[in-house]
Amino acid sequence: MYGKARILMLTAFALAAPVLAGSVTAASAEGLISIIVIDPANPYWLTEGNVAKAEAEKLGYTATVGASKADTNTESRLIDTAITNKSVAIILDPADASGSIGAVKKAIAANIPVFLVNAEINQEGLAKAQLVSNNAQGAALGAQQWVTDIGEKGNYVELLGAPSDNNAATRSNGYETVISQYPDLKKVGSEVANWDRTQGHDKMQSLLQAHPDIIGVTSGNDEMALGAIAALKEAGKLSSIKVGGFDGSPDAVAAIKAGDLQYTVLQPVAVYSAKAVQQADSFIKTGKTGAATEKQLFDCLLITKDNVDKYTAPFTLSE
Repeated sequence: MYGKARILMLTAFALAAPVLAGSVTAASAEGLISIIVIDPANPYWLTEGNVAKAEAEKLGYTATVGASKADTNTESRLIDTAITNKSVAIILDPADASGSIGAVKKAIAANIPVFLVNAEINQEGLAKAQLVSNNAQGAALGAQQWVTDIGEKGNYVELLGAPSDNNAATRSNGYETVISQYPDLKKVGSEVANWDRTQGHDKMQSLLQAHPDIIGVTSGNDEMALGAIAALKEAGKLSSIKVGGFDGSPDAVAAIKAGDLQYTVLQPVAVYSAKAVQQADSFIKTGKTGAATEKQLFDCLLITKDNVDKYTAPFTLSE
């Protein structure tokens, strides 16, 4: 597992060819690995798919990438396609912590091992591995920086990710664990914005109308934070309201450089997407992933104005 020290994340894959969900070409000698992400319109999931595909091809496999758009029916159809195409493994970012269990079971029934990335499902012992960011650790990092930037007194609001994703609650709880230590910081409102920039903008407008005196915004991801920043700019309030993000996306880094965003918590997606494929390769060849546990946590890194220049590629912080 990667520790809290600065990590040199692999950059070779982060700018890989765009995600495609097209037809499968003739399988290589090693076979087909099917990769299913949520939505490549989001740079985080784009990188997730690109890295996994590049790693699979580096190891001699054919690889395809599909997107579920967080819809379990679409996810199920993509699993069906992976089964029909005789995939040797599936790399899956699950659409729903509970709702994706059936899709995983269907793949297993077809004797195809499944390796989960980014998000967990609510049942252990099905997937061969679940590789995710240490969201609690990352949220604590972000919250500590947020308090440093905002001060120890005032009202704030929160933008929450999709309730179907356990990461949303884990990050929110991680923020709360730190911020609750400061009794004069009071959360006066929260809205679910489903990881989406447009929803982040619209929900921020509503929160600002209801709570015009806030001094800060915590956000479960960068896209919602960037939407909030746009709304605050429109209202002429960004200079007095500080916003924090989570993901480490290129747009968030640009916002830090511009002075619009206080920080972002970098998820090491470029590391564990490649690691999931490596473990799939190991399992295909040896029957073992090489990891000590099914669930594996990868620590996050904090990006602020002080180290933002070390961001050298998407979701990559160099030493």
